[in-house]
Amino acid sequence: MFVLHGQRAEGRFVLFQTGGKNWMIHRMDAPSRPDWQPLPERIMPTLATLGELPSDGDKWAYEMKWDGVRGLVTVEGGRITIASRNGNDVTVSYPELRALGEQLGTTQVLLDGEIVAFDDAGRPSFERLQQRMHIATAAAARRLAESVPAVYLVFDLLHLDGRSLLDVPYTGRRELLDELELAGPSWQTPPVFEGDGASAVAASKAQGLEGVLAKRLESRYTPGRRTRDWIKVKNIAMQEVVIGGWSPGQGRRAGTIGALLLGLPGDDGLRYVGQVGTGFTDAALDELSAQLKRIARKTSPFSPDVRAPTPATSSG
Repeated sequence: MFVLHGQRAEGRFVLFQTGGKNWMIHRMDAPSRPDWQPLPERIMPTLATLGELPSDGDKWAYEMKWDGVRGLVTVEGGRITIASRNGNDVTVSYPELRALGEQLGTTQVLLDGEIVAFDDAGRPSFERLQQRMHIATAAAARRLAESVPAVYLVFDLLHLDGRSLLDVPYTGRRELLDELELAGPSWQTPPVFEGDGASAVAASKAQGLEGVLAKRLESRYTPGRRTRDWIKVKNIAMQEVVIGGWSPGQGRRAGTIGALLLGLPGDDGLRYVGQVGTGFTDAALDELSAQLKRIARKTSPFSPDVRAPTPATSSG
């Protein structure tokens, strides 16, 4: 047990061994600063709006858009907690990120970023990351961390040593984040580009990425809200569709899904727009089959005015 008197840490702390050569540090008393703000117990991330590059480009910063899952990471006393975009605790799924807490030590933070898995070409692969998602046991997570390592890409700092940064402009938050120099085997702080959005988009295309996120330099962090101060600029046009049913697989896919039948909601009901049957791993097909069979119905959900393949089974 020891006492610290400094600018970044003050109070009584205790070190304790957690097994082998690993140690943890724990604060024994509350901070004495009168303006100290505790870490929020739960916070939802700011969401971006899909759009085009801003015309007033010099008032924006540009970050690469990564194909992963959102992660809010809390570090307090060297201990790390990871929350998903929906607020679920997913700490057990990513054991390789625990060392981030060791790097920060007594520094108390709340970080926002993206958890990704890279393919053999060094590009983010959501397909690979799916193997790491929804893992509920520590043993399985440790095994997968060896074969399919995850990396946390940090892009925002929401709380630092007893101070909420939600009302601090983006430029101020980013400066404080860069000062932490967060870099390790399973976490990085990717660079940010200011002023030249077209060059940032071109760089994202060259690297095979989804696009960029444009963030207004003076923007505040707005938890749980979709904001026009953050704009997603994608290289590929996207369309959200409804899965209306599926057709049966053949050959090696016999007994599972051959293709998903897709539709768009309209005034006359669900309008059939096509099907997709490629890009699925065997594990993804098994998971989809289990999910869709639970909500199966006997009648087609598609509008009768539109010709569509008769689904083997329709989803509800």
